[in-house]
Amino acid sequence: MYYLTIKRRFAAAHRLLGYGGECASLHGHTWTVEVQVAGEKLDSCGMLVDFKILKKMVDDIVSELDHNYINELAHFDFARGGINPTAENIASYIFKSVREQIENSGKEVCIQEVMVWESPDSCACYREDK
Repeated sequence: MYYLTIKRRFAAAHRLLGYGGECASLHGHTWTVEVQVAGEKLDSCGMLVDFKILKKMVDDIVSELDHNYINELAHFDFARGGINPTAENIASYIFKSVREQIENSGKEVCIQEVMVWESPDSCACYREDK
């Protein structure tokens, strides 16, 4: 099995609803996202998937979050039935969005996990163990 991991960064603000701590107030992070994919078969160039293609898939999603107030985006907007923009929920959102892009691309890889870092020492990881 081959594994590839890419990292992307974005800046965004959020606040946690229903939370009793400081993070209930509007605040921001420079987030780091790590996305790992896996596959068994290399292409004719000896690659699992071109890093540029994988980065583009992730950038398409991360660009929606970058320099935004995450709580106002449809997926996270409580007024529209969204979910709280915790690091855990953001990791799940990115995972499922990248998985959909991979499935639509025809690439023979599957997403393994997404890690979302809201600081250098705090991250949430989402994976779907089989």
